[in-house]
Amino acid sequence: LAYMRQRALAGPVIKALADHPDRHFADEAAWLEHLRRLGITDLETNPDPVRIATEGALWGAIKAHGLLPDTVVLSDDARQFALEDHALCWVHAERLIHKLDTFTDKQYAAQQRMRALIWWFYADLKAYRRDPDPRRRAALRARFDRIFRRRTGFATLDRLLERLYANKDELLRVLDRPQVPLHTNGSERDLRPHVIKRKISGGTRSDQGRDCRDAFLGLLLTCAKLGVSFWDFLGHRLGVADGDAPYLPDLIRLRSATP
Repeated sequence: LAYMRQRALAGPVIKALADHPDRHFADEAAWLEHLRRLGITDLETNPDPVRIATEGALWGAIKAHGLLPDTVVLSDDARQFALEDHALCWVHAERLIHKLDTFTDKQYAAQQRMRALIWWFYADLKAYRRDPDPRRRAALRARFDRIFRRRTGFATLDRLLERLYANKDELLRVLDRPQVPLHTNGSERDLRPHVIKRKISGGTRSDQGRDCRDAFLGLLLTCAKLGVSFWDFLGHRLGVADGDAPYLPDLIRLRSATP
């Protein structure tokens, strides 16, 4: 329910879901039927109540089953990813300043000075990830304040700095959780095959086609990350002679186990 409130789902909808005794559903069809009985599927409001309620239910199920404990969600500041411990991508944050239009030499100089300070700070965050130190943690927090609370006289740039300073905790999540990446490049690379396929084919003709495309691209990337041949994986699942591949869920659990 907290997820739904954060995304401005209407109070009466949240109350209807909270007051109903049903908490477990066999599948997606049963869940959608539940929403239909409550009259939620008939609502035409923004945000879409079915989508928000479904996302909240999925996240609640993950938490209820004890999955993904101590998870940090790293994003480009898209609101839908602001879950639990949330971290922000430094590349997307700096891009706001990089893409800022300047109109005078003074504005350009201020912009480049801030970019240099940010990337210098970013390099030190990378060094901290490799060798975390409590004393360096305090110094980096203080340095963040000095960088993002400064005023350049360039009003638009100063407003951007205020916006980034307001995200201090999420940009500095790495100081408390050094295993968290500083950028979303890994996720961006994972999405690239999907985007390329979509651009080439112009989408899919049906929901089933979309689901198949997404499933096979996901399997392809999962196999690549685990060092498993995708062709061997397909051959093993299709019963091809001499096709051999490990069971991916077991391999994922093994790789993710705490050493």
